[in-house]
Amino acid sequence: MSDRVPLGEAARARLLDRFRGQKRNAGPSAPRMDAGTRVPEAFRRFERMPAYERLLVSQTAAREFGIENPYFRMHDAAAGATTQIGGRDYINFSSYDYLGLNRDPRITAAAEAALVRYGTTASASRLVAGERPVHRDLEAALAAFYDAEDCCVFVSGHATNVSTIGSLFGPKDLILHDALAYNSVIEGVKLSGAHRRSFPHNDWAALDDALRAVRGEFERVLIVIEGHYSMDGDTPDLPRFIDIKERHGAFLMVDEAHSLGVLGPRGKGIAEACGVPSGSVDIWMGTLSKTLVGCGGYVAGSRVLIELLKYTAPGFVYSVGLSPPLAAASLEALRILETEPERVSRLRANALLFLESAKAKGVRTGHSEGHAIISAITRSSLKATRLSNALFAEGVNAQPIIHPAVEEKSARVRFFISAAHTVEQIETTVNLLERRG
Repeated sequence: MSDRVPLGEAARARLLDRFRGQKRNAGPSAPRMDAGTRVPEAFRRFERMPAYERLLVSQTAAREFGIENPYFRMHDAAAGATTQIGGRDYINFSSYDYLGLNRDPRITAAAEAALVRYGTTASASRLVAGERPVHRDLEAALAAFYDAEDCCVFVSGHATNVSTIGSLFGPKDLILHDALAYNSVIEGVKLSGAHRRSFPHNDWAALDDALRAVRGEFERVLIVIEGHYSMDGDTPDLPRFIDIKERHGAFLMVDEAHSLGVLGPRGKGIAEACGVPSGSVDIWMGTLSKTLVGCGGYVAGSRVLIELLKYTAPGFVYSVGLSPPLAAASLEALRILETEPERVSRLRANALLFLESAKAKGVRTGHSEGHAIISAITRSSLKATRLSNALFAEGVNAQPIIHPAVEEKSARVRFFISAAHTVEQIETTVNLLERRG
């Protein structure tokens, strides 16, 4: 639950004390550490960390309101448009399986063949332990997909952003990112030591103004946007951002985690959707865990960029190579995407049906454009959690997004749409939203 549940300081303290089974003592809760004295208990115990205390307040308040925890539910089988939890079948809107490929037998067969040939692990960093053909095949296919010179696959999607940004830029540089940028972008900037500024969501004019004012103060400048934003389901005006980066001598990085396989007639992403050459973007980043039903991330771009990352990015150099079966699975999924564009069409039809039906029934859907991500905005973390639980009781699995992941006024239940969802499943869910929302 959100730590924005309205609690006074005294009530907050009582909740913590009740959880710990302690009586509240007078004086400060975290004693100061004086030189020459024993380190206070508060600085030696995880449960006394402020972040954990905030978590306890949220969890205890949720119990006080009689709200079941909607997170970490155990799935009994593969999750796609449907799933099974606790022996019960659910319509599932909590998975990134945009094209319905998670249980495709061709992908399973590709993963099994790689498992038999290479085993479950690459066993070490690819830099020191050598390559597997499936890694390079996947990178070559992704590079071709983006009309790029080369590609580098990382073992973690989050680490892809962190390591790429953290290794390429430094204290004399500036990184400007959309205000709704994903956590991995922020962590990458912190690692780099570069100066950081955010600009209002999708506001290319504000970005332009900021660069006019400060561009001359820095060496390198990186602009980071997403192709399809994972909270609101909207997209940027990519041609505007390309124009700005060219006029101000900056690099442009586009995170395609949620736009690969989703945007454009063939699912080739935001560049295809906007009709611009892929080469207009300096750094294409994406993940393997969504449309490509694997795990990991990638960067596509110039040969120099990729060579630099493969020899210097900590998340690549010091991490084990991607598991060969996962690489094979994502490679086969990419091949299916390229040969079966009708999946992209079905996804678009399903998403538009969900969006238009929800709007017609008075559901607040925010800025969603109906590509694959749609939210029912409740404006309250408490309401979002209750709505999610009510849907779950009716056989629909969709997760609440609450503060601090979003502002309290933007709390919501989020729906990931799949090409595999049926019209009946969508209509059933929207009708429940109207009745329960």
